[in-house]
Amino acid sequence: MATASPPLTSSLNFTSTSFRTRTSLPTCSFSPKLLRPLPSFSAKASRKQVEIVFDPDERLNKIGDDVDKEAPLSRLKLFSPCKINVFLRITGKREDGFHDLASLFHVISLGDTIKFSLSPSKSKDRLSTNVSGVPVDARNLIIKALNLYRKKTGSNKFFWIHLDKQVPTGAGLGGGSSNAATALWAANELNGGLVSEKELQDWSSEIGSDVPFFFSHGAAYCTGRGEIVQDLPSPFPFDLPMVLIKPREACSTAEVYKRLRLDQTSNVDPLTLLENVTNNGVSQSICVNDLELPAFQVLPSLKRLKQRVIASGRGEYDAVFMSGSGSTIVGIGSPDPPQFIYDDEEYKKVFLSEANFMTREANEWYKEPASATATTSSSESRLEIPNEM
Repeated sequence: MATASPPLTSSLNFTSTSFRTRTSLPTCSFSPKLLRPLPSFSAKASRKQVEIVFDPDERLNKIGDDVDKEAPLSRLKLFSPCKINVFLRITGKREDGFHDLASLFHVISLGDTIKFSLSPSKSKDRLSTNVSGVPVDARNLIIKALNLYRKKTGSNKFFWIHLDKQVPTGAGLGGGSSNAATALWAANELNGGLVSEKELQDWSSEIGSDVPFFFSHGAAYCTGRGEIVQDLPSPFPFDLPMVLIKPREACSTAEVYKRLRLDQTSNVDPLTLLENVTNNGVSQSICVNDLELPAFQVLPSLKRLKQRVIASGRGEYDAVFMSGSGSTIVGIGSPDPPQFIYDDEEYKKVFLSEANFMTREANEWYKEPASATATTSSSESRLEIPNEM
């Protein structure tokens, strides 16, 4: 691969020089230290004038254009939505150490955006993200998904990926699982559709229990560890609003399950819940989550948040419940949080987002909603530029 151009030195003599730069370099002098990190520059020379144009994206775009010439599809931008658990019953402990569950999963309109490009590298994917703290190595489920796709298909394609993260982590919203499913879909598209969607769904359970759900059409009754997915028509209108409230503290899924006691879970039949929600829509009595009690033991402030949302909602919400293993509290029926969320110092930096239920069309991936309404605490930008140029 080509290497970065060497810094300019004092041996260059120009009669006159003009600059057009994105980095606001001084117009009177060169600084080799400043120039060295820039990925590329181009020079247009004449006898009396040299114009130097600095463009950090130029080399990346050129390589992308070269790859484009060799493949019919080399770039994709996909929406990676998260989910909520409308109800979540834990029905038993398995011999493999996992728990059996029965849950109505539904995709909602909050999600991440992921850009995929074919890489000229034949040995490594490159992942960048806009949020600090998100791993960009093999720990990330996106990289795990791409590795799995290559293992299953024998593909030799590698990728540059940029993850624009909007879904908070440790929220019980399945953001990482959605990213993995989206990466499998993208890899298959960028490899010309080598395998069926059903094969992708079957393989995806090797990454995580929630990943297969995202290959449903948006609503599904999930059993087993969550990997047995029964696709359903959505029982909800897509204009039914909801608000998501996630405190700064996250819930450790492992800690929540460690405190789970099966003799303290609900005894309602999950199929009865499914029938009721299908016939009557959402209500507080339907939104049972057996992980709430242990999650509230791990994070007592989360129980207080749910109680305050219910008390302050003044009937605005059809149901208020925790999603997954926490720590997101969902209020269905209104896009607005109660006023105390804005007034109390304790909730100054909570994550807030309105959302709606959504679905996807057959043979297509999820479409990004027209507008994004998530509000998050400030996060440090993080971007890793591929160095294999």
